[in-house]
Amino acid sequence: MTDSLTYLTTEQRNERTIHMDQMTTVEMLTVMNDEDHKAAEAVKKVLPAITKAVDHITEALKSGGRLFYVGAGTSGRLGVLDASECPPTFMVDPSLVQAVMAGGGGAFTEAKENSEDNEKQGREDLKARGLTKQDVVVGITASGRTPYPIGALAYAGEMGAFTISLSCNDHSEISKKAACPIEVIVGPEVLTGSTRLKSATAHKMVLNMLSTAVMVKLGKVYENLMVDVHANNYKLRERAKSILMEAAGTSYEEAEEALQKAGHQVKPAIVMLKKKVSFQEAGRLLDAHGGKLRDAVEAET
Repeated sequence: MTDSLTYLTTEQRNERTIHMDQMTTVEMLTVMNDEDHKAAEAVKKVLPAITKAVDHITEALKSGGRLFYVGAGTSGRLGVLDASECPPTFMVDPSLVQAVMAGGGGAFTEAKENSEDNEKQGREDLKARGLTKQDVVVGITASGRTPYPIGALAYAGEMGAFTISLSCNDHSEISKKAACPIEVIVGPEVLTGSTRLKSATAHKMVLNMLSTAVMVKLGKVYENLMVDVHANNYKLRERAKSILMEAAGTSYEEAEEALQKAGHQVKPAIVMLKKKVSFQEAGRLLDAHGGKLRDAVEAET
């Protein structure tokens, strides 16, 4: 791996912002907004690779595997954000989608920049999580050359786990370690080398796609509703009632009653309302159809 960063697209100067320090506020914000639009276009170009990643992750999780996001700095923080949202949004165990960040949990709020240079630690941190060949590992690095996620992805490959890389440079070093490389080429940043900008935006978009599409395929969504939402506070209980009203075409009062009978679980409450069955029967139907709500409500009883 060359020590020079100058060949990386993410490290090059953006010709549109050469005079950024002389721009008015609105000029600066306009060019930033224009550049941010490129992130979505770059993601669109790699949808085939994202599709491959989603399908492999889905099959792995169905077979008892786990999903790991590994990164350093901003990339690591993006992994933490996506992983931490899966339990409340889809009511999955926190162990199902895990973030592994260089420098540990404390690096989320306090930068530990030198931790990203330790390739061996990337291996060790995954090893400590008990990685198996059933799991999937996503190595995240805008530059594509960060040692920590590269080490983790290399170890994952040796263990037989499915490997995915997420970078913002063509033919990146981490892509060589991945069965499914995803290279989102957003171009030079408005602030030279600051990959917390467009690169991070593009990577957040991809992670949104990975987790959301996988959970849809696992039956955690009905129509476009979060039917596995963990309704453990006032806001989420009210959201759960709204979901029941939409999915079952029922009143607020009926939704509230069904939710209480179902122990604040949305899925069985919807089955109860749509099929006119008891909580126990709703549970049986869901179990019989692998937790997939659509199959449960459309089944003959």
